[in-house]
Amino acid sequence: MIPYILYIMSNDKEKEAIMASIILDELSSSRVVDTQTYISEVQARMWKALKRGMRFKVLTNSSDEFLKRYANSKIRLVVMYADMVGSTRLSRALPVERLAVIIQTFTQEISLLTLNFNGLVLKYVGDAVISYFPAVNNMLLACDKAVNSAIAMFDILEHGINPILEEYDYPTLAMKISIDAGEHSVIQYGDDDDMHRDIVGYGVSMAAKIHELAESNSIVISHTVYNALHPSIRSRFVELSIDGSKWSYLDEDSNDPYRVYIYKLRDRMAS
Repeated sequence: MIPYILYIMSNDKEKEAIMASIILDELSSSRVVDTQTYISEVQARMWKALKRGMRFKVLTNSSDEFLKRYANSKIRLVVMYADMVGSTRLSRALPVERLAVIIQTFTQEISLLTLNFNGLVLKYVGDAVISYFPAVNNMLLACDKAVNSAIAMFDILEHGINPILEEYDYPTLAMKISIDAGEHSVIQYGDDDDMHRDIVGYGVSMAAKIHELAESNSIVISHTVYNALHPSIRSRFVELSIDGSKWSYLDEDSNDPYRVYIYKLRDRMAS
């Protein structure tokens, strides 16, 4: 497991200082904690939710504030899709109110960890969390943060969430994550009283497409993210062999076949 800390990387650039402030405003606390303490807190929240129910907190305000600053302009982002595997199976095995608590707890823990790594939660779609890591000044650092947060999410699932589910004799959870990066346009919808902001770009589109290539308990990343990673992180990934007859996507810059890399955590989690 890796240490879970509030992952604010400060420098003299005004935009990063603004983003750090936004994230700190949304987090319930801005403490640096050790791994075991964080895991214990996840377990406590999970136990409380299953025992007493929970009030789900939507953690998208910081994203909205950030995107407001770039409305109708372009910005480089690293986009992440993280979703639960097997929610359909769970829906057959559990009452709907119990299923809702588990999905809400899962998505909230993923959201909190995203914020701790300087990511921002864009939106929730079913049992999936779509988030992004701004790369305004440093794409390499943003890619490292995204992948490190993804690895930490599996630790949270393995050591924080699943042990409590086992105590209640509920099925344990699996997940899969996809990450891509690129330049995105920030689009606004609605009026001043009901404004909604979203992102459009090749990165968010391809993150959704490569997500279909991910296996249970794995992380898939594009070649753009792979090439930007620190070598120690990059060494965990291997190129995914894809049937060319079923995968025809091309890199928008080079026009070469779109390459995808995978890190399988299934064997590690099973050991």
